[in-house]
Amino acid sequence: MSIPSASAAPNIAILIYPGCQMAAVLGLTDLLLKGDEIAQDKSPGGTPPVLTVSHWRQSAETGSPAPVFHSHSQQDVHPAVVVLPPALGGPVDRALAQSYAPWLRALHKEGTVLASVCGGALLLGETGLLDGRRVTTHWIYRELMQSRFPEAQPDTDRLTIDDGDIFTAGGVMAWTDLGLQLIAKYLGPTIMMDTARMFLIDPPGREQRYYSVFSPNLSHGDKTILKLQHWLQTTGATDIDLPVLCDVSGLEERTLLRRFRKATGHTTTEYAQRLRVARAQEQLQFSKASAEQIGWEVGYQDASAFRRVFRRIVGLTPAEYRRRFAA
Repeated sequence: MSIPSASAAPNIAILIYPGCQMAAVLGLTDLLLKGDEIAQDKSPGGTPPVLTVSHWRQSAETGSPAPVFHSHSQQDVHPAVVVLPPALGGPVDRALAQSYAPWLRALHKEGTVLASVCGGALLLGETGLLDGRRVTTHWIYRELMQSRFPEAQPDTDRLTIDDGDIFTAGGVMAWTDLGLQLIAKYLGPTIMMDTARMFLIDPPGREQRYYSVFSPNLSHGDKTILKLQHWLQTTGATDIDLPVLCDVSGLEERTLLRRFRKATGHTTTEYAQRLRVARAQEQLQFSKASAEQIGWEVGYQDASAFRRVFRRIVGLTPAEYRRRFAA
């Protein structure tokens, strides 16, 4: 399957599939492009687009999705993110959802983040990438998600769940939350707040976490390291012994350490610490478990060591973080 080459500005691709909510497709497009416009207005000298948007439909000729709209160019691009919008008129037909799975898996393997809103999670589930992950969707789809994808862990009490390479959002209108969080990720929290004011919509209640939450680099082009990153994400980075990492990646120790740092900008230990702290941040925000229990669950048997690592990365103690950002 052919994957387009990368573009200079991150591209947010929105998949238009039969039965999807076009209001979400067009609304998300407007929201993202307004964010890009605000970012350009704040940059002197007429800068090129910082963020671009494309629409994709399944091609009758190839059977794979192809771009039918691009906000700034007609050239094919490698999407930084693919968004699966909500569905209207009932759950997405399973055969239809399965037809998109190879394309989505191929993009994900190349470093594209996959995102779903509401019933779009039913397309995302067919890729098999939700196994072992906490995901959200509209509460009416909870039982169907559990039936179709028994290895996934639906948490429909959550409006959004950002798992690094997979992002899921809840109800039909949660595309606004997804859009604002994508703007915060690529354009910064200030532009996100300006865009929210322009559209008269509430910003995400936890937008402050973008100052410190870990956003791993998945577009470096090293497929072996990307495979290892996906494995670390899925397992929660609970086992980072070098022999294990070498076995998963198929690389010798010195080669692994060199390529991993080159691709991600971190040592394997630093990377694992940031993944663990990101998971701890979510639990501090949305659960009532003690900091000691959370530290244990994300891989720290020593509570004091967990607090030291957390404070070094976030700048706050776990208790301070919870007081500021607990939902």
